[in-house]
Amino acid sequence: MLDYDEEAERYDALRGGEPRAAAAADAVLSLVPGRARDLLDAACGTGIVTRRFAAARADLRVTGVDLATSMTRMAATRLPGAVVRADSRRLPFADARFDAVVSVWLLHLLPGPEDVRAVIGECARVLRPGGVYVTTVHKGASHNVGSDIDAILAARPPSPVPDAPAEVEALAAGHGLVPAGQARFPGHGQGRSPRRTIADLRRGWFVTLPPGEPLADRFAARLAELPDQDRPRPDPVFSLRAYRKPPHGNPRGPGGD
Repeated sequence: MLDYDEEAERYDALRGGEPRAAAAADAVLSLVPGRARDLLDAACGTGIVTRRFAAARADLRVTGVDLATSMTRMAATRLPGAVVRADSRRLPFADARFDAVVSVWLLHLLPGPEDVRAVIGECARVLRPGGVYVTTVHKGASHNVGSDIDAILAARPPSPVPDAPAEVEALAAGHGLVPAGQARFPGHGQGRSPRRTIADLRRGWFVTLPPGEPLADRFAARLAELPDQDRPRPDPVFSLRAYRKPPHGNPRGPGGD
């Protein structure tokens, strides 16, 4: 598992920078009703996406939350006075505080199903009736673009999938949330090259291939044999799901605006 305090300084550069952030923000906002006035970005990271929510809608008040100190420090420079250091499993906000809650690239990082349940429960708790929760799902599968790199990595030990779409939907339903839409967006600049994938192996990107283990070294050796070591393969495409908290007195609620 990566140390996101250590990762903060290079996080944006290694993950597509502003083009990826723009694509993510546009896709998320396509699922957030225009009437929303208060949005929480849970696990906002460096704030590179979060600030785009605020910039895109002048009447939208945006708050960011992240657990990593270095991440919140960077995010605070992008949204002064609007970033809080906190654990998304225990959000420091009152019930029904926000019209929209977003968790992009969070659920797949959580260590176990109880943590995913806690995050979704907290996001539902702070959501107002009629509000929308938007999250990425099955993030790991987004990187499988059918490349020669993927063909090699397919043989690695399987990882848990804490953000599997069916599981996320079931947990959301357990908190009274109903499906409210889907969207997809490209991870601009995140297409893997063999050399970059080897570097990711060395720094612990793949949870079932710990750095320094003989198995990780064998995968690195196979990757080093691929042609075009510095040519990026196609970008990943990420998936978003939206869930609405029905208004009081309407157990199903509308599916969207």
